[in-house]
Amino acid sequence: MNQATRNVLWMTGIKKSFSGVPALWGVDFELKAGEIHALVGENGAGKSTLIKIMTGAYRRDSGVMEYDQKTVAFENPIQAQAAGIVAVYQEIQLVGLRTVAENIFLSREPNRFGIIDRRAMNARAADILKRLGLHIDPHSVVGSLNIAHRQMVAIARAISFGARVLILDEPTSSLTKTEVSVLFDVMRRLKSEGTSIVYISHRFEELYTVCDRVTVLRDGRNIVTRSLSMLTRLELVCFMLGRKPEEVSKRVTAFARQSQNMLGQPVLLQAEALKYKKRLNGVSIEVQHGEIVGLAGLLGSGRSETVRALFGAEPLEGGTVKLEGSLLSLRDPHDAIDAGIAFLSEDRKADGIIPELSVRENLTLAALPNLTQWGIVSKKRQSELALRFMERLDIKAASIEQKIRFYTNSGCNYDSSDRGSFLLYPLYAFRPSYRCSRRQRGGCTACGYPCGAREIYSLYN
Repeated sequence: MNQATRNVLWMTGIKKSFSGVPALWGVDFELKAGEIHALVGENGAGKSTLIKIMTGAYRRDSGVMEYDQKTVAFENPIQAQAAGIVAVYQEIQLVGLRTVAENIFLSREPNRFGIIDRRAMNARAADILKRLGLHIDPHSVVGSLNIAHRQMVAIARAISFGARVLILDEPTSSLTKTEVSVLFDVMRRLKSEGTSIVYISHRFEELYTVCDRVTVLRDGRNIVTRSLSMLTRLELVCFMLGRKPEEVSKRVTAFARQSQNMLGQPVLLQAEALKYKKRLNGVSIEVQHGEIVGLAGLLGSGRSETVRALFGAEPLEGGTVKLEGSLLSLRDPHDAIDAGIAFLSEDRKADGIIPELSVRENLTLAALPNLTQWGIVSKKRQSELALRFMERLDIKAASIEQKIRFYTNSGCNYDSSDRGSFLLYPLYAFRPSYRCSRRQRGGCTACGYPCGAREIYSLYN
């Protein structure tokens, strides 16, 4: 069979459920040798679950997976890595205090007479980096590298396993355009060597730049697999959202008009010359009534500190914050909450949810003052509110009494952004006047369609 047409990975009828909630409904996926294949879909479409089945992190409930024309069922990621299927996730998993070479061969260091052969390890690491066209010193400590170089080291580590299938999960989320270009050069080198790549990204420009084909998932189901050269961006958006082209175009126009109408509205929140240690140096921001303001920047740029400061979670050393013209004293989050300010953290597991509480309890946590009488929470009212949110926003759960930890452990139709929604919904019940939100995706970069923003606008307005 021709190298260009041979499937290196083939999956059919893949099903997976978590605690009774289906995440994948008989998904099919194929990956050809030496191709870059995009895997796309809205948050909760099933992308993360599918790649974790590929890599042995999850066991499929049913279906068939063939790798190199042999049926496989990996028990764990170690087995998948040994077979040549390796994933590089958005949260790069490297040891900052160790060198580049040590990270590449971590737990697999070449040794001689039971002693690590550092000369051989550094030489082999240098060969891999050179093969990828990277100018990174294998002796460098990983913690001293920028995020782009760490990403490349993670890819080099994957290649050191002899990866024939490389899975890249949102690899460009923290990279500049120049760094993205370097990554694409590396991907093209690997492709020319016959390595197959599964590429997950929300950025359509990247898909059309570097990918050959695309598979679209929606609600855990296959929608389409097609060559990107045969698919317009509008068609791709329609497949992702399950809407007709004229409906998407109409909504894009309405969304743009709504954004335009926001201009000239009264100022709700005004922050000027915010200072915090060396992380914030004179940051100013202004938010009008009913407006959603995006705060962009790379890791370490101060975007996180800015929203945390507006919530009183970071003690300001200078600057002022006004709400509807009144000066606020934000000594701690209690002051912010009293003023009607709420905060959604990027770290959902640490700050966004309480895993041991149920879906019902998490959804209504911020609304408890409105659901309590004589110090006793009305479970009936709490359940009614939780069910209303679940129905309105299509939250899938076996029961409102199911503990959130089943979602955070499994992903169960929710990735990190979706888990933040568990806090977003009760904030609506609490009715704050301003919300600080980190990394809530606002739409498809291809056409401006507000994929995630439609829910945010629905709640905020």
